[in-house]
Amino acid sequence: MYWTLELASYLEDAPWPATKEELIDYAIRTGAPLEVVENLQELEDDGQPFESIEEIWPDYPTKEDFFFNEDEY
Repeated sequence: MYWTLELASYLEDAPWPATKEELIDYAIRTGAPLEVVENLQELEDDGQPFESIEEIWPDYPTKEDFFFNEDEY
């Protein structure tokens, strides 16, 4: 299983929190690449919903990871 920014971006608008099956369904319905569906299928399923993309890919960059001053824009 591997994630890239491009692959993870397909889940940004997913209906969080969501279970593994809900995320797979969402990825298929929105036309995400097969790699996204395969990555989701490889996740361990403990029955608990995922609260955000960070629970799936802990290194997913957040707004705090970008060093720019929002006041300038």
